[in-house]
Amino acid sequence: MPRVHFITHPEVAIDPAVPVPDWPLSERGHQRLAVLLTRPWVARVGAVFSSTERKATEVAALMAKARGIAPVMLAELGENDRSATGYLPSAEFEATADAFFAQPGECVRGWERAIDAQRRIVAAVDCALVLPCDGADIAIVSHGAVGALLLCHLKQVPIRRTEDQPGRGGGNVFCCDAATRRLIAGWRSIEDS
Repeated sequence: MPRVHFITHPEVAIDPAVPVPDWPLSERGHQRLAVLLTRPWVARVGAVFSSTERKATEVAALMAKARGIAPVMLAELGENDRSATGYLPSAEFEATADAFFAQPGECVRGWERAIDAQRRIVAAVDCALVLPCDGADIAIVSHGAVGALLLCHLKQVPIRRTEDQPGRGGGNVFCCDAATRRLIAGWRSIEDS
């Protein structure tokens, strides 16, 4: 049975003067991406879908190149819209993210509501999975918050931050069955995937 591997981009080069969607991977992010490409499951990937944000497209492009396929970019796979605040220092970002998950029906500081972002990411994944992939696994390269929202949906639990990816900086994977959407493996670092 084909599997869906939901991958969050690894570390980025944070620059408050650059819009968040335009941040590239950092040197550490590229190092971790190189490790990701050596994981045995990558050899079974026959389709790569990605958010249109630069940090995700960099991952998708290299993964697709390694597989000899072209990545498919879907804007709907993007991170929750945080353009109302743009860059926030770490402590302020974490507090706002806590509120985003704790109040999913509210527009926290102008951010996209969590319930809306969840509907969007679920619909985007469903859209990706109707495209033919000849029984191969599917990789979806996206972002941490929407990954947590998707995971809540797959687990059929309320939106909560406890489903967020572990650690700081990204670079995690979870896996589900493509047909049933049954979770096979929860969050793991790309090194342990």
